[in-house]
Order: sequence, then C-alpha cells, then structure tokens
Amino acid sequence: MKHIKTTGLAAIVALGLSTTGASASYCSDGNTVKFAGISWESGAFITEVIMNILETGYDCQVDSIPGNSITLEQAVANNDIQIFAEEWLGRSDIWNKAVDQGKVVAIGKTFVGASEGWFVPDYVIKGDEKRGIEPMAPDLKSVTQLSDPKYVELFTDPEEPSKGRFLNCPSGWTCEGISTAKLEAYQLDDHYVNFRPGTGTALDAAIKSAYLQGEPLLFYYWSPTAMMGKFNLIQLDEPAYSDACWAELSKSDGKREEACAFPSVDVAYGVNSTFAKEAPEIAAVLEKATFPLEDVNGSLAYMADNEVDADVAAKEFLKTKADVWGEWVSPEAKAKIEDSLK
Repeated sequence: MKHIKTTGLAAIVALGLSTTGASASYCSDGNTVKFAGISWESGAFITEVIMNILETGYDCQVDSIPGNSITLEQAVANNDIQIFAEEWLGRSDIWNKAVDQGKVVAIGKTFVGASEGWFVPDYVIKGDEKRGIEPMAPDLKSVTQLSDPKYVELFTDPEEPSKGRFLNCPSGWTCEGISTAKLEAYQLDDHYVNFRPGTGTALDAAIKSAYLQGEPLLFYYWSPTAMMGKFNLIQLDEPAYSDACWAELSKSDGKREEACAFPSVDVAYGVNSTFAKEAPEIAAVLEKATFPLEDVNGSLAYMADNEVDADVAAKEFLKTKADVWGEWVSPEAKAKIEDSLK
C-alpha cells in the first residue's frame, strides 16, 4: 500500500537488537511510554498486552491516553503519544499525512487476516428455522441494492420511518468518515439515516440487541471481534477496490462519485518516528509482536463471556499464551513477565 513507509525501520530494529539496554535507558530516565487509549475491543486488548509486556518485562512506565482515533493519531504524530497499537494503515488522512512528513512509522504486523465492511445478520437473508424467522431479504447480496424501496423499508429508522437506518461507527473513528463517504457515493444518503452511536460499546449493544430479537439491521463492522465469533453475520458485496476510488473516499474533501470495497487490511503498530529511534529495543519487540487472529478472537470472546475488561483479558493471554508472546521478547524479559503473573 502506497501510504506505508518503512524507510529506516530495519535500521531502527537492528539498532535495538545490537544496543542492549537502549529502551531500558529510555524508560529508566523517567520517560513514560504513552499509548493511544483505543476504545474498540481488539485495540484495547492488544494495547493492554503490550503495555503489560513493557511494564513488567522492560521496567517501563506506561500510560494510555483516551480519545478518538483521529485525535490519537495526531497525538502520535506530535509525539504526545508514542504507540498506536492497532493502526489500520492507509485509512486516515491524518495518518497518511504524518507518514508523508516522516513523523510516524508502521512497525510490524499487529495481526493479519482482518476484514471490514457492511453487514447484516444472516437470518435477514437466510432466515433462522430454529428461531422461527423467515428470510426477510433472500435476494440481498450487494450494497448497490440498498436503494431499492423494499430494503429501505426493511431497515426502517425508528425515529425517521420514511428512511432506513445505517448503523455507522462512532463519530471520530476513521471508519465513520469512510462509511459516511460511501453512503453519499452510493447515493444512499437520501434514503438512510446515518446513525452514529456514541461509543464502540453502544455499537455492539445495538447489534447484539437486534440479533437476539431477530430484527433486521444494516451496519458497519470488522474483524477481529467477539461479535464475529458469537453471531452469524453476512458481509454485503461492494464494487471492487481500486486505488483511485479509495483515494477519494478517504479524503475529507474527496469526490463522492463512486464507492468501492474496503482494501485488504494491513494492521501495524503506529509509532512516532522520534520515539522509534530513541527506544530501538521497544521497536524490536513491536516488530515481532504479531497476534494470531484466532487468539485475538478468543480473547475478545473471553472478555464478553466473562464480562471482564481488556486488562484482565491481557493478563489471561500472558498467562496462557507464553508460547506466542515469548517469541517477541528477550529471555530476561520473558522471565520477568512470567514472575509478575505468579
């Protein structure tokens, strides 16, 4: 993807591998490693795991700063925050500009195999015999069909019943801007209310409530998430991705003449460039720290099933998945982390 710059990254990581104690010095000098306080489940979980690793394995002071993704990305560019643990590369104007200016670098791969798009519950298309639900839209396959009045009526907005409702991301999330641009480009903005829940938790609650009641719902979602593991969801087709189409969709002032599928997903640790040079051993850890997607989904399901927060799930991951994260850190750090979990 053209927005990803890794110039100098190999040198940063190599320096970390050859300069023992460089990041420990960064931390022991009293510097705090500040993380973006990502509010969505997978980002919150991954952030807590990496914070725990740095705090217990490398004696770092760590903190997470709350905010929406756009604000947090700008803070990484300014070095007010050092690490954005789940940066979906190429999605954000703010991030792309910071890359072009050399203020941030993408390090490693947080996970691979993620996806995103517009979804409906499977019973909308297939029905659910066990629950006594008949198919509501058996012919629905594509986003391009959604302007049909029968689908607008199916997804009726309860507050504005002459329109359908599209359940978007919360305001301030990068995906909210993209889906808003798509609504306009697909010429759906006159047919659907662009409903933005206040938080990621509210988004999940709306999906869960509709699903358990067998109600029709049209919404944006992504993986990895606990929701994807718990419920059967069907992603609607979109026109094929193209660089030209996406370039317009991802600009706040871009043309809205056509829309297309989300691009294949590259997810990395978004890191301030100055910090990466000052803390090369931390950069080396991030370079290796790729979470298996099934472990992320499993941890998110653990959070949902046990009604625990990301910190508890992170500690459970560290206790039970040493074979995974142990490959990311030095033997000394691994021993310290394991001691902290006893």
